[in-house]
This record gives sequence, structure tokens and C-alpha cells, in this order.
Amino acid sequence: MKPKEKFDFFHDERVRSVFYQALIAAAVGWFVWSLVSNTAQNLEARGMHTGFGFLNVAAGFDSSFKLISNEAGVGTYGRIFFIGALNTLYVSALAIILSTMLGFFIGVMRLSSNWLVSKVALAYVEIFRNTPLLIQIIFWYIGVFSLLPRVKSSIDLSGGAEVLLLNNRGLYMPWPIPGDLLWLTGVAASIAVIAVVAFRRWAKNRQDKTGQTYPTFIVSAALLILLPGVVYFMTGMPLDWDIPKLEGFNFVGGASLPPSFMALLFALTIYHASYTAEMVRAGILSVNKGQHEAAKSLGLSNNRSMSLVIIPQAMPAIIPPMISNCMTTIKNSSLAIAIGYPDLVSLFMQTSLNQAGYAIELVCMTMAFYMVVSLIISWLMNIYNKRVQLVER
Repeated sequence: MKPKEKFDFFHDERVRSVFYQALIAAAVGWFVWSLVSNTAQNLEARGMHTGFGFLNVAAGFDSSFKLISNEAGVGTYGRIFFIGALNTLYVSALAIILSTMLGFFIGVMRLSSNWLVSKVALAYVEIFRNTPLLIQIIFWYIGVFSLLPRVKSSIDLSGGAEVLLLNNRGLYMPWPIPGDLLWLTGVAASIAVIAVVAFRRWAKNRQDKTGQTYPTFIVSAALLILLPGVVYFMTGMPLDWDIPKLEGFNFVGGASLPPSFMALLFALTIYHASYTAEMVRAGILSVNKGQHEAAKSLGLSNNRSMSLVIIPQAMPAIIPPMISNCMTTIKNSSLAIAIGYPDLVSLFMQTSLNQAGYAIELVCMTMAFYMVVSLIISWLMNIYNKRVQLVER
């Protein structure tokens, strides 16, 4: 009979593990509490107020570019925080989408058999990846958009229609004014999207079972265009446009994007696309060359081979570094402070800090915003990463 082991608190692996973890957690908690309490005491000794009550105080300034309405002296510091957060998310989301699309294109060009095409893509990657982003932002702002023609000599990007105008004050464009029945077009568009998703799943299952492909792009495009289009015309085209018009020294009406926004968007897109291109190139090279030969032996064209065989197998290697690239894009948008774009750092951590004080609260809220957004991006991308992982049979 095996002798019964005696319980030893200090040598039991499970108890020891829990004990030391609890001890470390208590030490960290004590350190945080001491830091917070000492900071609060020092601020109180200097007559400085603490807390988040200032968020309900009216701010005496407004943002030059905003996605929601606000009025100086009426809108609160809390509203300024949301304005800055929305401005940051707006430019960052566009930069992530555009840099991903451009990066995929450049990455495929890097592997082209055409010598000139591959070298042009290589030059793009090496130039923009090895140049500081801050310098690129300043270059686009001072060297490009600030040198555009004046308002009266605006560049008409609409081919003479004078509805899309570019000058040194920004890009002016029409703004939609929805009618009463426009929601029906939105419902039709939603139904079209659901139908396209269901159709593409059916086509994929059909291809997996029979090996036969179906022209999903043509059918999907027809659904997305025709169904909402028919509803839009049947309801009397309930959509008007506010066209920018030149009055005095500037355009009135429509919508506009300031030069700082466009400079930041261009710089973030081009800079991070160079990193995406290298991720795509490395992911494609990680696929065994036998897959290329097998696709050719089946009679697939180069485009079909890339889209159906190579890219799906390369995605598990592309997604993990792309997660970091997307998170970095969000954080690098804070460099907008160098050219005056009213992002969260410029509006909330600089202007609000100068007027209201509360440095610790403002800095902590700004840091928390970037941390939460980065964690959400990481969570969503990791979900997609699990879906594209190859499953061994």
C-alpha cells in the first residue's frame, strides 16, 4: 500500500503557485495605490484640483474640423474628447483600409516577373519604409498641399462640373441631403448585402463539392447596384446634394477636408502600405512553389491561381504582422499634432490641457483611448486570423 503523502504548504506546487501570484498582485496593487494617493496629495498641496468633473464644464474653444456639431462656450470638454476621438478614428480607419489595399498591390508587384515593375515596387518600399513618418507628414503638408492654387484658381477634379474642387484650403465636395423615403433604399442595400453574402457562400460550397467556379463578381455587383438602384428610382430619387459654391473669398456649402487631414491620410497610407507590401510578399513566398505548379497544371490563370490558391494559403502568415501594423497606424495618427490636424492629442491633450489643467486625467484618458482601440483591433483581427488558419486533415 502506497503511503499517504503529507501536505506541505511551502512545497505543494498548486498552493505555491496561487500564493505567489496573490503576493505579486497585492504588491502591484499596493504600488498603484501608493502612486495614486501620493499624486493626489501632492496636487492638493499645490492647490490643484483632481477628478473628472471638468468633462461637464463648457470649453471655450471649438475644433476647426469636426464630424459632430459643437459650439465654443457651449460644448463641454467631454464633447471635445469625442470630437477628437472621432477625428482620430476617421483618418485612421481610412488609412488602414487604403494602406491595406495599396500594400497588397505593391506586395504582388514585388514578385512580378517584369524587372521594371518589381524594381519600382522595391524602390517604393525602401524609400517610404526607411523615411521617418513625421518627415513624410510634414512633406505632404508643406511641400504638396500648402502649395496648391488659391481658392479662385481651384483645381476642378470633376472634369468641369465644378463639384469636386481642390485648393490650398482643402478639398471641397458635395454633401448629400437625404429625403423622407431614402431609408427604403438603405433597406434594399442591406438586403442586397445579405443576398451577396449568402450567394458567395453557396458558390464556395458548390466549388468545394464539384470544383466548378461560378461568376460571383458579376452577380454580386448586379445585386448591389440594381436592387438599391431600382428602389431609389421607384421612390422618386429622394436624395439632394449641397454643392459648394464660391462666395467671396471661400466656398460655401457642401463638405470639405482640410489640408492637414489629407496630408496625414496620404502619409499614413503610403508609409504603412510599404510595411503591408513586405508582409504580403513574405506571406506569398511562404507558400510552397508546388502550389503554383499545381494551380498551373489545373489550367488556372495567374490571377485565378493567386486569388484561389496562393493568397488563401498566405493569409495565415500575413494577418499576425498586419494586426500590429493596424494598431501602429492608430497610434501614429497622433503625429498629426505637428501639422495642426485636430485629433485627440491636439484637441484634448494639448488645447484642453492648456485651458482646463487636469493634466493627469487628460493624459490618462488619452492613453486609455488608444489602448482600448488597439485592443479592439487586435481582438477583431485575431478572430479573422483564426478563421483563415489552415486546418490539417
